[in-house]
Amino acid sequence: MNTYIQITASDNVAVALATLPRGFQIDVNGKQITLEEDIPSGHKVALTDLNTGDMVIKYGFPIGHTLHEIPAGHWVNEKNMSTNLSGITDYQYTPEFRKQVYKDEHRTFMGYARENGDVGIRNEIWIIPTVGCVNGIARELAERFKTRHDCSGIDAIVAFTHNYGCSQLGDDHENTRKILRNMVLHPNAGGVLIVGLGCENNQPDEFRKILGPYDESRIKFLVAQNSENEIEEGLALLEEIYVVAGSDKRTEQPMGKLRVGLKCGGSDGLSGITANPLLGVFSDYLVAQGGSTVLTEVPEMFGAETLLMNRCKNAEVFERTVRMINNFKDYFLRNNQPIYENPSPGNKAGGISTLEEKSLGCTQKSGSSVVQDVLEYGGRISEAGLTLLSAPGNDLVASTALAASGCHLVLFTTGRGTPFGTFVPTLKISTNSNLYQRKKEWIDFDAGQLAGSETMETLAPRFIDYVLSVAGGKPVQNEIKSYREIAIFKQGVTL
Repeated sequence: MNTYIQITASDNVAVALATLPRGFQIDVNGKQITLEEDIPSGHKVALTDLNTGDMVIKYGFPIGHTLHEIPAGHWVNEKNMSTNLSGITDYQYTPEFRKQVYKDEHRTFMGYARENGDVGIRNEIWIIPTVGCVNGIARELAERFKTRHDCSGIDAIVAFTHNYGCSQLGDDHENTRKILRNMVLHPNAGGVLIVGLGCENNQPDEFRKILGPYDESRIKFLVAQNSENEIEEGLALLEEIYVVAGSDKRTEQPMGKLRVGLKCGGSDGLSGITANPLLGVFSDYLVAQGGSTVLTEVPEMFGAETLLMNRCKNAEVFERTVRMINNFKDYFLRNNQPIYENPSPGNKAGGISTLEEKSLGCTQKSGSSVVQDVLEYGGRISEAGLTLLSAPGNDLVASTALAASGCHLVLFTTGRGTPFGTFVPTLKISTNSNLYQRKKEWIDFDAGQLAGSETMETLAPRFIDYVLSVAGGKPVQNEIKSYREIAIFKQGVTL
């Protein structure tokens, strides 16, 4: 088993793939280095004597500078190094495209063909409140309806509650409406009951208008204040939806129909070595099949954003990427918060010391494909290929935004572990095998094998097969556990 790695030849740190004890000797480029202290798994060790202010190089790029001297063999972490990032940055478009190695292999999965030409990977009935005031009604309807049926032909019946839909102004109000609209129109739903109160800002009749044309046999409205008995009326509407959606069948669909969100959370020092590069391979492969992937978590692009900008297909997409990055920096500044203090306590405990280090690992999920499009928060995928989406790094907010953009599922890498799931299958990939072994009720796939004897050439095909099996109906852990919820981005005033 490998116990450490120098990721690129220019790196002046190595990463421990297992906890290495003081006195352990590592051999890098023929140079033997004795560890002067214990190095936890995922953390960095200096390969050469570093002076105060020297750049710390990982992934072939600076990830920060030293705060004092760090002799070779010593632990490099957030206590003895700091970020190089500060303020707003000017950017120049310097296109740099890589030749793609994958070709369309005409692979398929079993999905649900929708009348509008879209394809779903689940056939569920969703109950979506227009406002948080009716959350209780939505939950009661879901539970009572499930007791009436064996739900044959339906993968799940779920109420997706939230706190918004009223007392919001401006962008917050519109963002809530966009996310809920995108959920209602999502192809993973065979039918949707929209439950309103009647006096909320997000008025059901106005909300109906932003849906555009829709199938009234599958999407129905209930306004509680206008009903004599909202529970019985809601159950009757669900019966009508169930008759239609319950007859849907899976049919063979091209892999190019898939839209997949890319997300990481609870990252550690192995994220950019195992799981995130695995998602990058998957992203490039899916794009070659004609499919779509979406990368978000804008604050976790800071420090690596130029790598994405230089992959933008043209100057117009580059300028939209610049606006996305700078708008998010301005969001931090407007709220008097530091832009670059991103790594969480869990990230630091896992071996990530600066935002640059986190971002360089995070953006590897996007592979090397050309950036085709940039979406505002609440936007929907319109281009095949790799898309960037504006959303924060928060796990549930970002995953909800990915699903709402039209992603059929979210691939979620983690080094610390998390049980949550959003309203589409949220497939967890561990960065280390220890996490997979300890939390099999949370984790679906172990990318930590790449830190052992497994190679990308052998593991990536198995991972692609696994994702296709999930698209074809195999439940992931968050579905098995019924850990499913949504979170909507809020920036402004609540009345």
